[in-house]
Amino acid sequence: MDPEQIAQELAAAHELLSGASMARLAYNGLDGLPRVVPIGIFWTGTEIVMSTAATAPKVRALSARPEIALTIEAGDGPGSARTLSVRGIAHLTVVDGVVPEYLEAARKNFDAEYAAEFERNCRAMYDRMARIAVEPRWARFYDFGAGRVPQFLAELAKKAR
Repeated sequence: MDPEQIAQELAAAHELLSGASMARLAYNGLDGLPRVVPIGIFWTGTEIVMSTAATAPKVRALSARPEIALTIEAGDGPGSARTLSVRGIAHLTVVDGVVPEYLEAARKNFDAEYAAEFERNCRAMYDRMARIAVEPRWARFYDFGAGRVPQFLAELAKKAR
């Protein structure tokens, strides 16, 4: 997929990316076996950023094998179901203290008082964190209510008419 197509898919998914706080991250562990974990995300407008403890097992695994898949979903029925699927490369940076986007995500999702308490607790807990930024190599946005569905489903629906 070329960069322009990826940019178009991410632009179409802007509302989903801006509102989402969680995703499912798929990667290969050090043993070579696949993993899928829920993880908080923050969309900067150019990057999907995730954060974790610098000592988390996924940090070592992603350092060795940075290829990932990520899915972000919203909606609870056919008319509201939206999903963004991304495949790409994880770029890790270990930072002293707390990853800024981790705190930004909290500010977005919590009221001011709870976000401040969350930040105090994070700063007390984390000496270092890993910032995981996704470099998309492929992306696809589906909005089932708007008819933006996978091609194979569109073809099946067309045959069924």
